[in-house]
Amino acid sequence: MQSKNGYSPRKAILYARVSTDEQARSGYSLAQQIEALREYASREGYEVAEEVLDPGQSGASLARPGMDRIRDLIAAGGISAVIAQDRDRFAREPAYLYLLREEFAEHDTKLRALNDRSDDSPEGELTNGILDQLAKFERAKTMERTRRGKQRKAREGKIIATRAAFGFDYNATRDGYVVNPEQMEVVRRIFYMAGVEKTTMYAIKKHLEEAGLKTPSGKSVWDPPFIRGLLVNDLYKPHTLEEIRQIVSPDVAAQLDPNKTYGVWWSGRRALERQRVAQNGPEGRSYKYRYRVKERAPEDRIGVPVPGSGIPRQWVDTARDNLKDNRRPANAGRREWEISGGILRCAECSRAMSARACPKP
Repeated sequence: MQSKNGYSPRKAILYARVSTDEQARSGYSLAQQIEALREYASREGYEVAEEVLDPGQSGASLARPGMDRIRDLIAAGGISAVIAQDRDRFAREPAYLYLLREEFAEHDTKLRALNDRSDDSPEGELTNGILDQLAKFERAKTMERTRRGKQRKAREGKIIATRAAFGFDYNATRDGYVVNPEQMEVVRRIFYMAGVEKTTMYAIKKHLEEAGLKTPSGKSVWDPPFIRGLLVNDLYKPHTLEEIRQIVSPDVAAQLDPNKTYGVWWSGRRALERQRVAQNGPEGRSYKYRYRVKERAPEDRIGVPVPGSGIPRQWVDTARDNLKDNRRPANAGRREWEISGGILRCAECSRAMSARACPKP
C-alpha cells in the first residue's frame, strides 16, 4: 500500500500496558490508552501495523508477553515507531528505556510517547533522561509514603487488606479479621493431624484431597509448602493478653478482652531479596534474577491481634516441633538435563530426586 505521494506510509505499533495495581485503581485502562494512541497515529500519518496489549504486567521488568511480541516484530523490520501513551508504559527503569531505544534503533525504529518533551537531538535526549529520573524519584517517594502509611495503620491495630488468610474473612471495614468457621475447621483438622497424630505433610495433603476439601483458591490439589505455612503462621497460634501486650501498643492492648486468646497478623513479616546470578546451561551461560523470601526479625515487624482460631496451644507447639527437621531437598537448580535435576524421580510421589553428599566416616 502506498500513499498519494507514492511513498509507503510509516508503520507503527501501538503499545498499551497496565499493571495489576493500576487496574485496581482504574482510571488508566488499556482501552483509554489505545484510543489516544489511535488518534495520535492518525494525526501523525502512521499506519497501525499492530496493537499490542500487556494487561496486568509490571513495568519494572522487560519480561512481558506484549513487549516480547514487539521486539520480535521490530526484528522482522518495516516498523518506523512504537508508540505508547507515556514513557513509563515501555518501562519504569531509565536503563530499560535506553536498552529498548538502542535495540530498536538498529532496525530504524523509534520509541514515541505522547508525553515526550523533546526531539532526538542530544539536548532532547538529555531532557528526556532527566524527566525519566525525576519520574523514578517520584515513584520512589510514592512507594515510601505508601509503606509508611501501612506501618501507621498496622500500629493502630488494623490489618492491611490484600487477601484474607485461610480460616478468616474481613470485617465490614476491611481492617480486621473475623473467623470463617467452615475454613477454620479445615485448619483445625490440619493442626490435629500434624500436632496430635504426627502425620507427615504428604499424608495430610493426601487426606485433604481424598476428603474433597478445597484450597483457598478453590483447587482440589493441596500444596505441602502451603500446609507447612499454615502450621508455622502465628495467626493460628493462641496468645494470651499478656503475650499480646509485648507485641502491640498499650492503646491497642486496652481494646482486647483479657479472657480471650488472640492470633497475630504480622505486617512486614517477610522481605523479598533479588540477586542477578549467572548459570550454565546447554546453550551456554545465561543470566537470571534469583528471588529469596527472607523472614524479618520480630523487632522489625509490626504485630496486629486477630480473633483466636480456637486451636489448642499444645497442638500448635507440637506441630512446629515436628517440622524443625523437615526440609525440602534441593533439586540442582532445576537443571533437567542433569540426572539430579529431574531425570531421577521417586516412583511413589513422582518428586525429583537429588544427590546428598555424606561425610566420610
